[in-house]
Amino acid sequence: MLESLAIAAAALFTGAALYVSAVEHPARLMLDDAAALRQWKPAYERGTLMQASLAIVGGLLGIASWWRGGDMLWLLGAVLILANWPYTLGIIMPVNKKLKATAEEAAGPASRALMQRWGQLHAGRSFLGTASLIVYLFAAA
Repeated sequence: MLESLAIAAAALFTGAALYVSAVEHPARLMLDDAAALRQWKPAYERGTLMQASLAIVGGLLGIASWWRGGDMLWLLGAVLILANWPYTLGIIMPVNKKLKATAEEAAGPASRALMQRWGQLHAGRSFLGTASLIVYLFAAA
């Protein structure tokens, strides 16, 4: 049961991250600078709560699966999904802070460049989630 829940949490995290990287953010970048920034701010707040929670739950369930069964793949998958926390705090957060501090009236080429950078960095979250999910699936097989 723990294993199935770990896989489910990793799949939900990965699906959300891939959706943002492949659909939501590219669509956002089609807007003008002010509208893109206006849309990014609340989307970021909602996404943070959901993805942070899924990363923690998926990681803890992976650790519990490893603890219970001893298969190191569960631990590896947990490390990968939990790596989203330091990656986000250390790498993406400086960009987040600059975007959040930018007033809509000040949106322009600099904020667009930051949003493009944010999209590139967010792809790293998609990678970590996908890697975790793949490892979890191998562990379950």
